[in-house]
Amino acid sequence: MSKKDTNTEDKILKAANKVFTQKGFAATRTRDIAAEAGINLALLNYYFRSKKKLFDIVMLENLKKFLVVNLKDIFNNEKLSINQKVQEVVSKYTILLKSNPDLPIFILNEIKNNPQQLAQNLGAREIIFQSHFFKQLQSQTTVKISPKQVIINILGLTLFPFIAKPLIKNIMDMDSEDFDDFVDERNHLIPIWIDAILKE
Repeated sequence: MSKKDTNTEDKILKAANKVFTQKGFAATRTRDIAAEAGINLALLNYYFRSKKKLFDIVMLENLKKFLVVNLKDIFNNEKLSINQKVQEVVSKYTILLKSNPDLPIFILNEIKNNPQQLAQNLGAREIIFQSHFFKQLQSQTTVKISPKQVIINILGLTLFPFIAKPLIKNIMDMDSEDFDDFVDERNHLIPIWIDAILKE
């Protein structure tokens, strides 16, 4: 592929990331992405055959960037305590999910349809099980709770409200601002809950 082709593809991906983030998957049209990229619709369709394929590429890249750059760096920072790492992970996940509202649904679909491929693409097993954080959980906690349980609790407590966002907003009579306040409050509470579990 020529340099020109690579530049066009990158331009489309950047435009798609911006439009998907602003409008979500359902409300985004391929012509919106083409307009944002400054190209015609036929050229976009030449590179990416469907909106779903483009969405999957963008969301997977966002998730990979988060895991590889943010999560890996946090987990392997030997200067941070367990509690500090939990705070950092929860905070960064919350920011990521607030700015990419369709990402949780993408994750759920991939878990359902391609769990092995998703795990392989992300390199999540190595990021988690070979990390300094995993070793800390094995050696520094006052109870013999499995590090796997701790990590799943952190992710579950953080991710679930975003996955169940429409239901939570409906049941608790929240608007979008209320929901953001709700997850911001959890951003502070989850590290406290995890710390309490580890000290039992």
